[in-house]
Amino acid sequence: MAVTGRIDGVPSDIWHEEVLAPQFAYEAEHLLGHYLAIEKVLLLEYVRMGLVDAAGAAGIAARLDSLTPDAVRADPEDNMSDISFAVERHVMSGPVPPFHAWHVDRSRNDLQVCAQMMSARENLTAVAAGLVSLGRAVTSLAARYADVPMPGYTHAQAAQIVSPGFYLGALAAETTATLRRLLHTYDEADACPLGSGTMAGQELAWDRARMAGLLGFSRVQPHALVAVASRGWALAIAGDLAHYAVALSRFTTDLMAWGGSGFGFLELPDDLSGISAAMPQKRNFPVLERIRGRCAQVAGCAADLAAGQRNTAYTNTVEVSKEAGGQLRTQFDAMRSVLRLTRAVVGGAVFSADRMREACAEEYLGGFTLANRLTLDYGVPWRTAQVISGRYVKRALEKGLRPAEADATLLAALCAQEGYEAEGTGALLAVAFDVDEGLRAKRSAGSAHPDEVRAALVGQEGELTRLAGEWSLRARRSTDAARRQDDLLAAAERRS
Repeated sequence: MAVTGRIDGVPSDIWHEEVLAPQFAYEAEHLLGHYLAIEKVLLLEYVRMGLVDAAGAAGIAARLDSLTPDAVRADPEDNMSDISFAVERHVMSGPVPPFHAWHVDRSRNDLQVCAQMMSARENLTAVAAGLVSLGRAVTSLAARYADVPMPGYTHAQAAQIVSPGFYLGALAAETTATLRRLLHTYDEADACPLGSGTMAGQELAWDRARMAGLLGFSRVQPHALVAVASRGWALAIAGDLAHYAVALSRFTTDLMAWGGSGFGFLELPDDLSGISAAMPQKRNFPVLERIRGRCAQVAGCAADLAAGQRNTAYTNTVEVSKEAGGQLRTQFDAMRSVLRLTRAVVGGAVFSADRMREACAEEYLGGFTLANRLTLDYGVPWRTAQVISGRYVKRALEKGLRPAEADATLLAALCAQEGYEAEGTGALLAVAFDVDEGLRAKRSAGSAHPDEVRAALVGQEGELTRLAGEWSLRARRSTDAARRQDDLLAAAERRS
């Protein structure tokens, strides 16, 4: 039986090989289960509208259940290498022909976008689970290093004393923020397009709210054209993932620097390390380069999605839905890989407390504290205090002094040059350039003070638990919907 009367002949070999067969294989692997769920929901609607009896519905449901990726193939002659036609052919070739109205008032447009959205929801929940797992690993590692001083850098120069716990707390914050953004994006996109038809709606009285519920959507997409034409939901997902990938690549850049011999702050276990084929002394961390490289893939897919939609007509097109839309699957795969690799790195990372403390002790990282104390304890105006502090550091370096080797006479003389008396500056210098005091000098909420870091991490852990619960609710909604489909079809079979 022909699938169309409009075209004579079948797809050419080149059209089949270059486009249709690869698309078919992709959909058979990733979307077939969603197509079948949609078919079952549509079948239940035919039952509700009285277009098929329970026995007829049970027969088609059984035929759908027998459909696996191995049972369908792209065949230019039989199904025009189209998976929707392949599903139709499979049912029609069964022992009992389907009822005459099966597939009446149907379109591939809303069915395809519905399957794509269901797949995206599934992938989003998987990515969210990976983010939760990474977030928890990061907060656990951060808690172990909340009290360990390390130099913090601005403009590639040592700036202030922080800790690995403080730094990793920033990664935890970026992770929870991404989980919140993705949750919002999920909820915004969770509108079922089924029942929108080709672009203008359908002619039968389909119960779109019921279909949405049976497919695990929270609501119906109210506008038929938006349902089939818009891929704003794909852009939103891609943007959120790219946002996180960009941030993670920046953290990875720091880890790459700290793991290098120039710093020696970070070590990874042997099973995450590499070697040089020529230089036996080297121990490399190519896993970090892989993470950063795959972060670029995630960001690049978002750009490709946007470019693929730009300047296209606002309607259903394969350019948008399949050519550009295929980038979302690629992006999901890259992001899952990034999260797994980063989770492994965080789980095996060890920071060298000795190397980091030594680096802190070699830098005049207390210059800010010194200026503050000159103002607050000696009444020196703030800008003047900054000048005195900077001059002290410059002269001390010229004299070859280390930060711990306080020169109270020098500081007093510099203060006197500006017209201020400063006695007891030896104690002030000792406090200003003490490494441990430098870590505890900050008092504001969200600072690098160990107590603030620990409080922030507790908050992050609580937020991760809350967000994990929210994502579980959405995953269960899809699972419960599938179970309800099966229950309704089983009830129809019993009635038959």
